[in-house]
Amino acid sequence: MTTQDFIAAADLSPLESAGLADFDALWQLELAAVEHPNTGRGKGWSSVCRLDLPERSYFLKRQCNHLTRSLTHPFGEPTLAREFRNIRRYAERQVPAIGAAFFGMRKAARERRAILLTPALLGWRDMSGWLAGWPECPPERRGELIDACGLLARRLHAARLAHGCFYPRHIFVRARERGFTACLIDLEKSRPLHFRRERVRDVEQFLRYAPQFSEAEIDRFLALYLEAPANAPEIGHWRQWLARRQRKKQGASPVDVGRQDGDDQHQHPGQIKPEQENG
Repeated sequence: MTTQDFIAAADLSPLESAGLADFDALWQLELAAVEHPNTGRGKGWSSVCRLDLPERSYFLKRQCNHLTRSLTHPFGEPTLAREFRNIRRYAERQVPAIGAAFFGMRKAARERRAILLTPALLGWRDMSGWLAGWPECPPERRGELIDACGLLARRLHAARLAHGCFYPRHIFVRARERGFTACLIDLEKSRPLHFRRERVRDVEQFLRYAPQFSEAEIDRFLALYLEAPANAPEIGHWRQWLARRQRKKQGASPVDVGRQDGDDQHQHPGQIKPEQENG
């Protein structure tokens, strides 16, 4: 079975010039993986490679029988299909995020294959990289980075979307004339936002993986996210909700924590202290 492939207009020319503007050419391309292939879903696999062309650079994601099941797809669909849908949804709702250059799926015999090609974010740096050198970062720049992340979180939730993996390593920032701008990657687990707990989950994930933040920096992030004054009562309420969620997670086993977050690769010790609950 062949589905209609998607190719972004801006990427058609460079892909055609390289003879890579179709599914088979991209599938057969031999490239070194940038990380170990993911084999955590049954007998399927998923890999990521870097593709550098004269005009543009990309990340090439390829999957075989790497499926996820849902009410709308009870027999499963490639996880890249869900990510591609979310990429388009983010673009429609004007939430800054990674784009798609190519997407396609194939089904033959017992294999279900999928390809997603995304532009490399040249000139961008993920927030986890900034956090690694946080103590040496000038206070003014730290504030600008926090503001960029807070604004991104606000725009995400204002668009009625929950990311589901709102970790610093999935937030990329780029310097501009004044301050920074930020965007999101890894949209596979993103969902429509319905409840406050989904907002709390995203924010708690970000702050838990940013233990370098001071108390004042946490308040700055929350104030910008809530579009509220630094001493607003809402910040105290959010402190309580965040602490409550963190206490709940601390009572879970490491396996449970990973399952709840949808990520089992990294665990960080950063936390909202109980005494912060009063704001």
